[in-house]
Amino acid sequence: MNFLGVSVAVKNLPEFDGGFLPLGAFMDGYLKAAKKPITFAVVRPDGAMSTFDTFIHDTPGMHEADRFFASRIVKILLWIRGGAGVIVCGDEKIAAFIKNEYAENGDRSFDAEFMSRVYKKNFTVRYTPVEEKPISKERPVSIGANFNGRRIGFDAGGSDRKVTALIDGEVVYSEETVWYPKLNADPDYHYSGIVEAFKTAASKMPGVDAIGVSSAGIYFDNHPVIASLFIKVPPEIFEEKVKDIYINAAKEIGDVPLVVSNDGDVAALAGAIQLGTGRVLGISMGTSQAGGYIDGEMRVTGWLNELAFVPVDCNPKAMKDEWSGDAGCGVKYFSQDGVIKLAVAAGIKLDESLSPAQKLDAVQELMESGDEKAKGVFRDIGIYLAHTLNLYAKFYDIGNIILLGRVTTATGGDLIINTARKVIEEEYPALSQSIKIALPDKNNRRAGQSVAAAGLPTVKR
Repeated sequence: MNFLGVSVAVKNLPEFDGGFLPLGAFMDGYLKAAKKPITFAVVRPDGAMSTFDTFIHDTPGMHEADRFFASRIVKILLWIRGGAGVIVCGDEKIAAFIKNEYAENGDRSFDAEFMSRVYKKNFTVRYTPVEEKPISKERPVSIGANFNGRRIGFDAGGSDRKVTALIDGEVVYSEETVWYPKLNADPDYHYSGIVEAFKTAASKMPGVDAIGVSSAGIYFDNHPVIASLFIKVPPEIFEEKVKDIYINAAKEIGDVPLVVSNDGDVAALAGAIQLGTGRVLGISMGTSQAGGYIDGEMRVTGWLNELAFVPVDCNPKAMKDEWSGDAGCGVKYFSQDGVIKLAVAAGIKLDESLSPAQKLDAVQELMESGDEKAKGVFRDIGIYLAHTLNLYAKFYDIGNIILLGRVTTATGGDLIINTARKVIEEEYPALSQSIKIALPDKNNRRAGQSVAAAGLPTVKR
């Protein structure tokens, strides 16, 4: 394949998405002849900074490819590492292009505004010569894996909520309940669901020593900053009723330690606990796509790891994410939306009155019955995953991949992982030697994050 003058060598493509052009494979082809050094840095207000050294062509006929490459690198860095600003080091033309993209009316204005809200600082883009490029400054911290005492673990997903009660690491109760937080504007709906889950779990133990929460979104000090679970809640109510929602819910159980963490980081923690090692990238495929990372010293990095917004496909006709308006982002490939998209393309008829979660269940039921089209859907996700891990490996030091979430339950998850392994071995042999892909055992594919969340708080006994 050829894209923007770059030859992209790909053998395995999805059966039901022939337009898929893996971004990681494009980057591999692009960099073969790129010689001009350039560095991109994303900066955070706490003094942390992530840098990425690479190359561009800066030759006649490659300007469009240069801009596309730079644009995707910056977007990936922002959604994986996070930043209130970007520094482009080594090429003034690329710096001007990125500044225009992230301007108020630019193509990436959503991303700039989002980062400004997260870090409470106006988003900026500036240029420096490559000789003056900054040095990375990361601030990782230890997280979780504490299971002494009587604990509640809660996982707040977009289609269901899961709660687990544990006593000294042993699960004594686990429950999964369908709910619709992303469709409700009244935060009392969310609050009552959270409290009900906490109280149900608490009733299964003689007392509660700690509560840990895994929740989609970005959280600082147990407060949601931005979270899709509360996307319908009006901004004027968010500060009043959502900012302290988990803190207030925990108070109804008692004065116990509470830790709220991004669901992606908890997914990675669940994987690190299972595998007994770090360098784990956790990918949760559910209502959306969540990501998290545990480094080699069993620490979280302080990065955003919002893989749902990370672009994975170069195809300009790829589905757009409804929130950011960008095409080819992970949420449309590694979530129930991805399953539904492929099922429709495969000719599987789904009742339009069903919710997205119910449509996923319908495709999974077909998969369990041996339907060939349904099998093709999960094989295609495995192909997506293989090519996308080649991309993620450029931004993470990965030794292990752990997959969680509704999409990976039952035999569909096994087909995804087996297909991904096969494609990686064929297309990316070096990568196949350096990473391992795993699923939790079948009993924990849905509940694994709520169990891991229970281990977030420290309890002194």
